[in-house]
Amino acid sequence: MIAQLIRLFNGLPHGLIVLIFAALPIIEVRGSIPLGLFYFKMDTLSVLLISLIGGVLPVFPILWFLENLTAGLRKIKSFDRFFAWLFEHTRAKSGMIERFELVGLTLFMALPVPGTGIWTGCVAAYLLEIPWLPTFVCALIATAIASVLVWLASLGLVKLF
Repeated sequence: MIAQLIRLFNGLPHGLIVLIFAALPIIEVRGSIPLGLFYFKMDTLSVLLISLIGGVLPVFPILWFLENLTAGLRKIKSFDRFFAWLFEHTRAKSGMIERFELVGLTLFMALPVPGTGIWTGCVAAYLLEIPWLPTFVCALIATAIASVLVWLASLGLVKLF
């Protein structure tokens, strides 16, 4: 799948591909940093900065979408099933956020493991009615933490799993 995505963006500057990968759900900085460092052989600082920007790029569009379009889309049966699954899945994982509020949201978004990250954290923030600006600040801090953790794991200095 990753190889197919890379081919899809073939011809674009490597930094832009890293930015796009950092902004994609599931992949996020977990994939963009190794991609930039090992596949494109980019320098570490560039990869970390580009991944940080790409990681927080989707925050406001995600929150806008959730706030403005989900109610209308939920009137369509297939979308309603998807959002019911998504919201239930997110609620099940958001105990840390409910307990520790913004610190919990930051930590949840910072964990570079499947099921966490910026996309899921934004859904949790929406469900818990956390305002947009604090959510963005949490995402910025969390992406910086996750980027450093993924970078260290990429170097073999930290084991994440």
